[in-house]
Amino acid sequence: MIAAFSAPWTRRMTGRDPEQPHRASTPLELLFDLCFVAAISQAAAQLAHGIEKDHVGPALLGFLLVFFAIWWAWMNFTWFASAYDTDDVPYRLLTLVQMAGVLVLAAGVPAALDHYDFTVATIGYAIMRVPGVLQWLRAAREDPARRATCLRYAVGIAVVQVLWIARLALPHPWDIAGFVVLVVAELAVPIVAELRGEPTTWHPEHIAERYGLFTLIVLGECVLGTTVAFQSALGHGFSADLVLLAVGGLLLIFGLWWTYFLGGDDAGLTSLRAALTWGYGHYLVFGSVAALGAGLEVAVQTSEHAAEIPEAVAGLAVAVPVAVFLVVISQLRRLTWPAGVLNHGFVAATAVLVLVCGALAGVIGLGPAVLAMGVVLGALLAAYFAVSHRRAVRADG
Repeated sequence: MIAAFSAPWTRRMTGRDPEQPHRASTPLELLFDLCFVAAISQAAAQLAHGIEKDHVGPALLGFLLVFFAIWWAWMNFTWFASAYDTDDVPYRLLTLVQMAGVLVLAAGVPAALDHYDFTVATIGYAIMRVPGVLQWLRAAREDPARRATCLRYAVGIAVVQVLWIARLALPHPWDIAGFVVLVVAELAVPIVAELRGEPTTWHPEHIAERYGLFTLIVLGECVLGTTVAFQSALGHGFSADLVLLAVGGLLLIFGLWWTYFLGGDDAGLTSLRAALTWGYGHYLVFGSVAALGAGLEVAVQTSEHAAEIPEAVAGLAVAVPVAVFLVVISQLRRLTWPAGVLNHGFVAATAVLVLVCGALAGVIGLGPAVLAMGVVLGALLAAYFAVSHRRAVRADG
């Protein structure tokens, strides 16, 4: 207790030990994650509304663009914190400013998705990024061994941020082309910074835990959005189709959670290439989970005849995110799991079956279709555990 009251207001930012045992997320990191709840909720809700109005293409494009900004801002903070989290007063104050930027970004999500007006979202993004540059400059000053790496991060982030602001002057659709170009530039900054100098000291177990916690946040938004949709639908009367939708949706959410948290990913993050590929691939993992929440909301609204789309489209709004999640997580585990542990062909076949169930929603109904998807995902997990059990028995024998 006395040590806590006498802690210094600043600590030298020399890089954390990448082999520190039992490294866990700090309360500040958890608070930072919670600030993204509003942004993710807004993005998923706007995607659902766009699909319900049969504006699937524009709604999906807007969602992908906005979700990149959400995910990339979180990812930059997470990897920096894994290497340089001093948790002192200057670090906390700069993180507070970054959290304010997240809230501004969330406020700009509706305009970005509805009208492709990214002005407010870009301002929020800049508020997050400027403290990030200052953090990297501090690391460059206090960690001489990685000074060049930290400076490349600081300069790269600053230059790209200036270009994000300049992009606001581009007319539509050139602003979309500019967005794509700047996405490539953003992704290139860590590659150039890390590969050309002494790499930062990120912690594999810490990174895997942080990604898992963000997955839980996105799943939580999925549950919340679906619950609100069911509350609205139940106001119009009870139906068997809604019951099947509720059960199927719960199975899907639980199945994705179980699939993600099978564990062991941190053991495969043994190289920068694997870590970057695994980390970048989570854009699709997180995005697909958020899109599932939107898809379940669409399915509920369509079942209650409150949406302007066929049931097959609503079914695919649920099935496509699940299929994307399964395929992407399977491919990422080629990097992090030993060969032969996961049957990737079986996972791909499961994804196809989920898509078939979604496409058949117009024939068998949305409730049965979503329930069938949940059963298919459950069968995949059952098969995985059956194979794992047989492998363990053979190893013991």
